[in-house]
Formats: sequence, C-alpha cells, structure tokens
Amino acid sequence: MGNLIIAGQFLLSLSLLIVLHELGHFIPAKLFKTRVEKFYLFFDYNFSIFKKKIGDTVYGIGWIPLGGYVKISGMIDESMDTDQMKQPAQPWEFRSKPAWQRLIIMLGGVIVNFILGLLIYIMIFASWGEDVVAPNGVKNGFSVNKHFEQYGFRKGDTFLKIDGKPVNNVLKVSKHLFLRDVSNVEVLHADGTTETLSLPEDIGKQMWQQNIMEPFGPLIPAVIDSVIVDRPAMKSGFLKGDKVVYVNEQATPYWSDFTDKIKNSDNQPLQVVVDRNSALLTLTVTPENYKIGVAPEFIPENIVKVEHKTYGFGESISKGSTKAYWTLKDYMAQFKYVFTKKGASSMGGFISIAKIFKPVWDWKVFWSNTAFLSIMLGFMNLLPIPALDGGHVVFTLYEMITGRKPGDKFLEYAQITGFVLLLSLLAFANGNDLYKLIVSLF
Repeated sequence: MGNLIIAGQFLLSLSLLIVLHELGHFIPAKLFKTRVEKFYLFFDYNFSIFKKKIGDTVYGIGWIPLGGYVKISGMIDESMDTDQMKQPAQPWEFRSKPAWQRLIIMLGGVIVNFILGLLIYIMIFASWGEDVVAPNGVKNGFSVNKHFEQYGFRKGDTFLKIDGKPVNNVLKVSKHLFLRDVSNVEVLHADGTTETLSLPEDIGKQMWQQNIMEPFGPLIPAVIDSVIVDRPAMKSGFLKGDKVVYVNEQATPYWSDFTDKIKNSDNQPLQVVVDRNSALLTLTVTPENYKIGVAPEFIPENIVKVEHKTYGFGESISKGSTKAYWTLKDYMAQFKYVFTKKGASSMGGFISIAKIFKPVWDWKVFWSNTAFLSIMLGFMNLLPIPALDGGHVVFTLYEMITGRKPGDKFLEYAQITGFVLLLSLLAFANGNDLYKLIVSLF
C-alpha cells in the first residue's frame, strides 16, 4: 500500500507539472495567433488513452508517462514533422513569427515552472508555517566528523552564525556547508566559549569527495532501540534498552562515540560494557563490515527542541521567495557534481524521484516536493541542449543577435542529436535505479 501511495503522489505531481509547463508554451502561442496542433499529457506513440479535438488542437493523454508536449505548427520539435517544414511558411506557423515572440513561447514553460515553485512555497509557509531548531534547541550539541575537527569543531558544539548571519535552523548547517560556499562558522563550544572557525574555499568539494554529507548530527545517548536478527549484536547478547557505557574501557556516552569505536575496530572483537536495568554487563562483539546490527533509541523531545513558526501572508511571500531562490541556487550548485564519476553513478531516474514522497499521504510533503520538482524541471529545461527548451532558446537568441536564422536542416539534426542524448541519459539514470533496486534485494 505504501508503494502505491508513493506512486500516486508522484504521478499526480508529475501530471500537474507537465500540464502547467505545457500551458506555459500553449498560452503565449495562442496569444501570438500560432496554431497548436496537439496538447498532450504523456507521450502518445501510436496510441492515446484519451483524445479530443477542439478547434485546431487535439487534447489528449498518452500512454508513456515520460513527460508531455505541445505540437506547434511550423516548428521542428520532438515530433520531427519535417514534411510540414518543406511546405511554404504560413502566417499561423511558429517559423513565421518574429524572433521575440518565438523566444517568449519557448521560455513560457520554464517561467511557469519557476512561478509555480514560488507560489507553492508561499502557500506552504502561509498554510503550515515551518519547524525550526534554534541554536539552543539541540540539548547535547552536535557530533563532529573527524575530518572537520581539523577546522576547530568539537563534540558538543552548536552553531550560532554562518558567514556572520544568525543560524535559523541548525539542522541545515551541513547542507549549507556543502552547497553555499561558507567561509566561516561561529560556534558555541560545550564549555560555554564561542569561536569563529574558518573553512577552506573547497569545503563542499571535500565533503563530496570524502562522502561526508552530514558532518554534524545531534548527539544521541548511546541507548539501543533495536537489535537485528542474526547479526553480531544479537549473537553477543545485546538487548533493546541496553545503555552502552564503555567500549574497550573508554566511555561512550553518545551513539556517535559507540559507532566510532565500531568503525575503527578493524573488525576485531570489542569489549562493550552496557547498563541493563542498572546492572553493568560486559559483552564481547566482533563487527562484520564495521557493523554489529543495532539501531539507536531516538526520542526527539530528549534530543532536539523543535519550534513551530507561523507566518502572515506578507511574511509568507518573503519566506517563500527566499525558499524558491535558495532551492534553485542550491540545485545549480550541486549540479556540477553530476559531471564527476561519483556523480554519474549516483544519478537516479523515476524511482529515485518517487522516493522523495512519503508512503503515507502528507499534503505538506506533497506540495513541498512538487515545488522542488517544478524548480528543478525549470532549470533542467533551460539547459542549452537541443530538444530541450533551452536549446531552442539558444538558437533563437543566436538569430536575434546575428540576424541569421539557423537552417531547417541544421535544426533537424540538432533536434535528433539532443533527443538521442536525452534518451541516453534517461536510460542511464533509470538503469542506475534498477541496478540499485536489484542489489538491495540480495
């Protein structure tokens, strides 16, 4: 049932985004008296689930849920209708319109994507507000990845300012360091002193290369919540509720202390002292692949204090605008990592995208994910790749600047090249998804 709910949310979100994106092309085309032959949700190769002609336009739903399209007369697009282009240009065709009108028609889809994302974020802040964790909201402070200790971070730190600006939500500091070119962080140490720590310019690149995406995490008491069947911990006698006190005679008050000992064990036996019902017991466990098969007890109210904020409509406009801006900027910042070996292997297709939705229907999460996907699709469609809106925009701008229009044959070959490239990327990304799914089953 959970997977069906995820699929339903993903399909609804995708359908909404496709229809509104294509309306972004359709409306200016109609305003400039350009004929639109088809308006389709999903692709209709040889078959349509539904279609109806109204005026000059056939409206329909295809059977291949990989996107959608509007077919505009006199335009070389994914339909590859070259026969039409061999006929004399007609006044209602795209190719007969001034370059500035064609530019607006092609930009319409991505403009709708960006506006939609902005409006949804405004709606979210106005309707649901937001949950934040203030600097004093993490009761035990943060654990620190060893790589970050060289920059002065200590266990138990919390964060006060980033580049001189107060931290609104300390749980997002790791993300900011990865994506936003942070140069310094003001921290409050566990001993009550404050310090401004400098970071290198390539801190985000370091995090990516060393796979340190969450260098900081709230300190969680070292209490076991669950023990996995047939793993080393169960075989060694660990039980739910055990509080880990020492590992190899060294104190481990927090879960990160405990897991650090396991990670640095070289898979050798560990002497673990646990507090079970106020009695101290010593257990011997040998990690397998640096894991023993336990999960921590996580009681949110004992770890972080979440503050709920509500906003009026005016404040929601400001918060929503800021959220939309940083969503786009952060996505652009992480896009550069796609062109690395690690980035290519981590590319995901429809399964990865669908997984951002929850297995229960949550409207706030649904709309938040839809806003993110809308902005992401807007950015992706602006890439200067033939067959995408951005490719058409580049050719139109070239014409406007030079006064020379690219030939139909050139546009045809460019469209084919771009389409093949997009299909290859789509196959690669979804192939990654299938590979990960198969691996997870074994």
